[in-house]
Amino acid sequence: MAKPVRAAIGDKWITCVFCKGDLFRDREVKLNSTGMELLKFGWANESATGLICWNCGFVHLFANRDIELYKVKNGEI
Repeated sequence: MAKPVRAAIGDKWITCVFCKGDLFRDREVKLNSTGMELLKFGWANESATGLICWNCGFVHLFANRDIELYKVKNGEI
């Protein structure tokens, strides 16, 4: 099972836009385009960091490479 993380860009902590939670599951998300998929170059598409809210499940996508993820310790949940 995924471990919860907190995330920030610079000194700005990220919270869920729906429920204001600050714990997320993270994963890489491909930003596929139809043209690249038709030409069998889907692997070359850009990717983003997906943050899935631990509380409500809202999905946030960040193409910003400056996003930093911080592991949450067991007692902090």
